[in-house]
Amino acid sequence: QPQMVESGGGLVQDGGSLRLSCIVSGLSFTNYRMGWYRQAPGKGRESVAFISGSGAITDYSESVKDRFTISRDNWKNTLYLQMNSLKPEDSAMYYCNLDPPGNSWGRGTQVTVSS
Repeated sequence: QPQMVESGGGLVQDGGSLRLSCIVSGLSFTNYRMGWYRQAPGKGRESVAFISGSGAITDYSESVKDRFTISRDNWKNTLYLQMNSLKPEDSAMYYCNLDPPGNSWGRGTQVTVSS
């Protein structure tokens, strides 16, 4: 079972930036397409961004395109999400997982954007 440990969340003002990290263990990281997901209170889990195993191909949801950047360091088994121009509607618990997601989820990292 892969394990994911997310970090980097926090409280920022509208327009601010954060960089999330996710350390992945228990699998050959380079072989897997990975993604960031988020879930706000009372809402379902939403896909945010995805990246191929090599890092050459990325994809984003329309709501974060041009503001968020997904990247990975395969030497460090780490996935990143650089979030710029944050909006209150970006407030959620953020998780990383495979794409498509497996059954094992980390604890996530909370992002709160104040208006």
